[in-house]
Amino acid sequence: MNADDLKKRTKQFALRILKLAAALPNTVEGKVVKGQLVRAGTSVGANYRAACRGRSTAEFVAKIGVVEEEADESAFWLELIIEATLLQASRVLPLLREANELTKIMARSRISASKRVRQNRQSAIGNRK
Repeated sequence: MNADDLKKRTKQFALRILKLAAALPNTVEGKVVKGQLVRAGTSVGANYRAACRGRSTAEFVAKIGVVEEEADESAFWLELIIEATLLQASRVLPLLREANELTKIMARSRISASKRVRQNRQSAIGNRK
């Protein structure tokens, strides 16, 4: 999966989050969860786009770490929706699976890019000798 595919996927995730959030009950609990879920879920795509524009691998690693955190936080709020029975689990589970998949994808990207940063640092140190 390339960067453009992931940009589309994270945008679709944000759109699906917005639709699900609109279905949450208009209770104190529903409002709190809605706000948190919308912030976390929409920031996945926005921060992924920012990561793609990183000026260095180190900057990409830092920004993709934020994307990973936001995807994982989205998963938390989705789990809470299910466990608090704010919506039917069958309606939430597909989005929860996507949040978990995005978290794993971003974690693998961060780990892979971090290795490149370490290798570049080691090369730079080796070249100084």
